[in-house]
Amino acid sequence: MRRAERAGFKAIALTVDTPRLGRREADIKNRFTLPPFLTLKNFEGLDLGKMDKADDSGLASYVAGKLIVPLAGIFALILQSSMVVMRIQADVEWLQTITKLPILVKGVLTAEARIAIQAGAAGIIVSNHGARQLDYVVKHAQGRVPVFLDGGVRRGTDVFKALALGASGIFIGRPVVFSLAAEGEAGVRKVLPMLREEFKLTMALSGCRSLKEITREHIVTDWDSPHPSPPPRL
Repeated sequence: MRRAERAGFKAIALTVDTPRLGRREADIKNRFTLPPFLTLKNFEGLDLGKMDKADDSGLASYVAGKLIVPLAGIFALILQSSMVVMRIQADVEWLQTITKLPILVKGVLTAEARIAIQAGAAGIIVSNHGARQLDYVVKHAQGRVPVFLDGGVRRGTDVFKALALGASGIFIGRPVVFSLAAEGEAGVRKVLPMLREEFKLTMALSGCRSLKEITREHIVTDWDSPHPSPPPRL
């Protein structure tokens, strides 16, 4: 926390969407492990072993055997949804005692959003990689805190859709990582204007002159009803 404050960060993101890892079949197939020249920097100095071998997913095995048990003795309990909600509230309240930075809670669904807000969360980050539906969280936030989208943003059209569903903003990861790997800092300087220009073009083609004019009426989702029936194929 002190490192983040000294580095000039403006907020802390508390990730609450991984009380248990999903079945990552690609990791299992590849028997994913951490290469010897890489380390888990945030855990440096702690005797938590290495992620160097596995019969399935090295990440899942490492988290289960090295992090969950030593760092969270009650982890078996918080796999239950009711306990997860209790932990969110307790963790947000504890973090507020050790930092003045606003706390953003990342990865909540519905009722958890209300609990996090009541505990003092300054914002919600929805991670759509878990098939979360953004407008459900927006409904539960009720305008009390901003709701952001994280994950799956590849084009400016994705930004437009997120804002139409009620997001206050978006976070991007892989576009920056990929461009950084390809061209370093220059690559990142290219990808951000690309997303901005795509987003501005989408706004123009949708008839939106400002962000306030982007509304839910601009998109149709799979869970909207009624659905028009597709024409029969002859």
